[in-house]
Amino acid sequence: QVQLVESGGGLVQAGGSLRLSCATSGLIFSTCAMGWFRQAPGKERESVAAISRGGTSTKYADSVKGRFTISRTNAKNTVYLQMDSLKPEDTANYYCAASLPRSFVSGWLPSHRLEYDYWGQGTQVTVSS
Repeated sequence: QVQLVESGGGLVQAGGSLRLSCATSGLIFSTCAMGWFRQAPGKERESVAAISRGGTSTKYADSVKGRFTISRTNAKNTVYLQMDSLKPEDTANYYCAASLPRSFVSGWLPSHRLEYDYWGQGTQVTVSS
């Protein structure tokens, strides 16, 4: 049974930092590209960041570039999202997702959320002004 469990969310003041973690089990983590998404009330779920299976490729939403960093530790089956310089508009429920292998290219990244196969339950991040 595949499980993705996010942690690290909470309440923080604008300008502060949080580090989200997503621990996985039941899949061959080192073969999966991973992503972080977020969804605010009344809005669609949006991609925040993604990382290739080996960690060599990453991509970010324009709204978080320079502030958020995605990373992974394959030995721990865990992906992280370091969030710095947080803004009130970053308030959302944050989800991690796993994408099963779809390419022989090690730096491959999913281009759409439909390419993610497994999702966590989310962790709430609230940024106060």
